[in-house]
Amino acid sequence: MIKRDFYLNRLIRNMWNGEIKVITGIRRCGKSVLLFDLFYNYLLEQGVSDDHILRLELDQRRFYKFRNPITLCEYVENFVSANQSEKYFLFVDEVQFTIRVRDDENGGIDVTIYDMLNELKSYKNLDVYVTGSNSRMLSKDIATEFRGRATQIHVHPLSFAEFYAYTGGDKRNALDQYMLYGGMPRITALDDENEKKAYLKNLYNELYIKDIVERNSLEREDVLNAILDFIASQIGSLTNPTNISNALTSMRNERISSQLVSSYLSHTMDAFLIEMARRYDVKGKTYFNYPNKYYYTDIGLRNARLNYRQFDPGHIMENVIYNELVRRGYSVDVGVVTERRHSEKIQREIDFIVNDSDRRIYIQSAYQMDNDRKEGSELQSLHLTGDFFKKMVIRMDIPHNFYDDNGVFHCNLIDFLLEDTAIF
Repeated sequence: MIKRDFYLNRLIRNMWNGEIKVITGIRRCGKSVLLFDLFYNYLLEQGVSDDHILRLELDQRRFYKFRNPITLCEYVENFVSANQSEKYFLFVDEVQFTIRVRDDENGGIDVTIYDMLNELKSYKNLDVYVTGSNSRMLSKDIATEFRGRATQIHVHPLSFAEFYAYTGGDKRNALDQYMLYGGMPRITALDDENEKKAYLKNLYNELYIKDIVERNSLEREDVLNAILDFIASQIGSLTNPTNISNALTSMRNERISSQLVSSYLSHTMDAFLIEMARRYDVKGKTYFNYPNKYYYTDIGLRNARLNYRQFDPGHIMENVIYNELVRRGYSVDVGVVTERRHSEKIQREIDFIVNDSDRRIYIQSAYQMDNDRKEGSELQSLHLTGDFFKKMVIRMDIPHNFYDDNGVFHCNLIDFLLEDTAIF
């Protein structure tokens, strides 16, 4: 069992806080194991009786009847209302499988799982936890559907620190494996390279693609695949729906509208397969509408999407750093700073602007800076910010961390990922 203490401790801290705990994340990233194994075992160790933990896994056939939210609510109420002096826990897995039903006993109105969970939340002796794999069903609706009384805990695939704590061995070899196959938990149980590749490809095609197509009734699965291929090949590069539309139109010899591309991108983000980082003007203090950058939630899925043909370590490293920053709970943007050279204005890019309340740090991702020109290019945009926030370069080609003469912190990638070095 892989320890997920980062998330387990968040669940523990939020026990009995009066809110519904909503655990979101891409399918197969470990949400169910976190709730039904790690947290369940923790409760047992604390003396909670097994029959006071109600577990409903809605993707399992024996629990299909509980996809009806009224049936689910009545089942739970039979326990908690009859024994109000005793405390109960409710676990509902993959809540997006529930359906909207007609409530004939209350004037024939339609009710959803949100209505029923809000009703169950009123019981003071019940602590509710649900998981879901679709942000449109959960993340975007938490504030409204749960009436502002929900705690969201977003679970990511394994971080490198979690991956390495389980696998051990040489750190660099482990990182090479992680950058190739990513952090989907099942990967750690597979030894054969071909089995790992087959698992990720099957996961991508048979689970994520089918989920997105079926859930959103998409008519052009071929276009969805083409968009995902394009994003996979362009991680770390600026783009927008119009650019993607033009590229696909040229490659496929048919008109693919930017509106269709934008819609399909939204669906892939709803499924937590990719994420978008917006561009921020450091000196103008405003966001650009476009272009933006897209990153894969798991780098192994990205590599599998391209059949392992484009192993570009610089861009893969940038994707891994982005995922780690987001996992730690930071707000992450792509930075733009303008350099005035004679009569020209030249935009320079900062890979990441990381915000944490009133704190900020600028980060460049540099696989290696093996000559003065490369070093100057990476550092120039940091020096142009004109402020005193911390500046950092994460690199693969240095044996130890150091500050240079201009106060820029140079950090080894492995140290950063293992959290041996805090960024703030």
